[in-house]
Amino acid sequence: MRGSLVHLVRRAFTSLSNHEPTARGTDTARAVLNEAEFALWCSMQARDRRHSLDVLARFDSLRPAAETAERAAALLHDVGKAAGSLGWAGRILATAVGGLTAGMRTYLDHERIGAGMIAGVSDPRTVGLVSGECRDDAAAALRRADGA
Repeated sequence: MRGSLVHLVRRAFTSLSNHEPTARGTDTARAVLNEAEFALWCSMQARDRRHSLDVLARFDSLRPAAETAERAAALLHDVGKAAGSLGWAGRILATAVGGLTAGMRTYLDHERIGAGMIAGVSDPRTVGLVSGECRDDAAAALRRADGA
């Protein structure tokens, strides 16, 4: 779910720090996700977990009556990034120049990879939203929440 240049610059600065999410944020994720999903969420870099909590908060504002599976997608939309090992600078380089290395290609293909990671443990609705293949109101709200 790539967004505008402004979004990408803002995201780069907010992801510079890799400090852990707050305990309250982690509790929020635990309340939304099932046990297996929560374990996958915990495997994400701290910067991605913090970002997912921000996306969930914006998504909840856009879709106050969202299903749990849709809320789980907001938290897991970047889970595929956990399959790679790119740090902050590598992610910026991959976004700017594309998939020059295997790690960069993994990072750029995180939606498909993430959908595969959660396919056996998540609701099909969550998988569809994480894959980026859904084209409904919830998917549009998730893209907006991610790109805000």
